Amino acid sequence: MGMIENFIAGIPKAELHLHIEGTFEPELMFEIARRNNLQLKYNSIEDLKLAYNFNNLQEFLDIYYSGADVLLEEQDFYDLTWAYLQKIHSQNVLHTEIFFDPQTHSLRGVPFSKVITGIHRALEDGQTKLGISSRLILSILRHLSEESAFQTIDDALEYKSWITAIGLDSSEKGHPPSKFQRIFEKVLEEGFLTVAHAGEEGPPEYVWEALNLLQVSRIDHGNRSLEDHTLVTELAMRKIPLTVCPLSNLKLKVVNDMTIHPLAEMLDKGLMATVNSDDPAYFGGYVNENYLAVAYALNLSKEQIVQLATNSFIASFLEEKKKLLMIEKVQHYYLSE
Repeated sequence: MGMIENFIAGIPKAELHLHIEGTFEPELMFEIARRNNLQLKYNSIEDLKLAYNFNNLQEFLDIYYSGADVLLEEQDFYDLTWAYLQKIHSQNVLHTEIFFDPQTHSLRGVPFSKVITGIHRALEDGQTKLGISSRLILSILRHLSEESAFQTIDDALEYKSWITAIGLDSSEKGHPPSKFQRIFEKVLEEGFLTVAHAGEEGPPEYVWEALNLLQVSRIDHGNRSLEDHTLVTELAMRKIPLTVCPLSNLKLKVVNDMTIHPLAEMLDKGLMATVNSDDPAYFGGYVNENYLAVAYALNLSKEQIVQLATNSFIASFLEEKKKLLMIEKVQHYYLSE
């Protein structure tokens, strides 16, 4: 490994934008399908990997949802989450904040309880066995109805102590944050934090809506915020984190070339950008691969990488004391290199 590869491999970091269903590696998908006596429409792991070529967000979502179809039992959700935790443990991720999409499963008749209990058990084991702290974020699917979202929140209230925040994901175009304003008013009243995918394929107006109507603590993606100077000023002034996903942006054609990825510009403009993997099984890399891709393409300095790793902890939902401990670890690592 080269110097920058070693540096990225070793630096302590947090991941704040990760869909657990998007960590479903083909090998595990085939294994769980066999266990549940289900037939995938792909003949082999190689066939499935070949299908991971997308032209846009919707093409990806179609295959993402069909992959999730094999997840039926609590153990399936445990195995999926545990595989991810083992992977990030090898990449020096000390804290993770995981999205899960209960509607993807409830639509298929899989009870909310099986989904969240499997994930939660694995996250507890992640803490005790691997030392990885975590937070769980329930994401509402924006292409579905408000009624479906309300039902999901009702299901979630029974497990309130396991869920830190409510998010908004899936097909962005044509589904502005305002569609879910009443949902987010309810979850804010219930004491949840809020986040939302905005400005990935949708316009800067969607980012404004997420801030003003959903009162989000973070913007997931946020690339197109840069088109609106007033918005950039607002995000910088309020220190609203952006959870940026470089390889996802490339795979889904949000950017056509990594050398024109806006991450460095975000840092230059004082935005609290972070690096994350989004759906790593589908987009060709976990956190370290995302750091590497932008480090090479944008010629990032060690100081910028340290800034991104530091941002990942500042932007997290950890308690202040734990944040400071983690940031100290980043600084200690930097100074010892």
